[in-house]
Amino acid sequence: MSSEEETSQTSTPSSFPPPSSSPAPASHLIGRKEDIVKAGRLIKTVNVCREILVLYHQGTLHAMDLRCYHAGGPLQHGDIEEFNGRLCIVCPWHKYKITLAEGEGLYQAVDDPTVKPLRTHWRSKGVKQRIHKVTEVKGSVYVTLNDCSEAIESDVYQTERYRTGSIQAQTNPKP
Repeated sequence: MSSEEETSQTSTPSSFPPPSSSPAPASHLIGRKEDIVKAGRLIKTVNVCREILVLYHQGTLHAMDLRCYHAGGPLQHGDIEEFNGRLCIVCPWHKYKITLAEGEGLYQAVDDPTVKPLRTHWRSKGVKQRIHKVTEVKGSVYVTLNDCSEAIESDVYQTERYRTGSIQAQTNPKP
């Protein structure tokens, strides 16, 4: 990989083509890497309708849908924590754990609830949060939206119906 280009290895699903020396035509300019590193997190709307969170953690850029797949919680306020060796963002609303690399929902399972002390371990619910490809070219950061046609649970919060309802609730609070 050249010094002019770096690609986030952990946020690139295997369905994406290998990196090149210029961003893909469907890539969206997010900003300068130095600005994102300084801020730590950035929210950007791409294609007029998709809200994404771009974050920098431990030397790597990640991008995902902004709202948590579970109930639409604002992931930009979530903590980054490690669970069983996997970096996750923790939704601030209900503490759902989402892997930064794959968008998997993690939960703590109990082997046998009748045996004391309880033995727990982390398990995956499968991919729940849409993860997007991040590419850096000459100091600029680009995101290519994950175009997998299979529905992912976080897609619900990217719809016009959700956004319209959310905006109306904010502008017309209940007494």
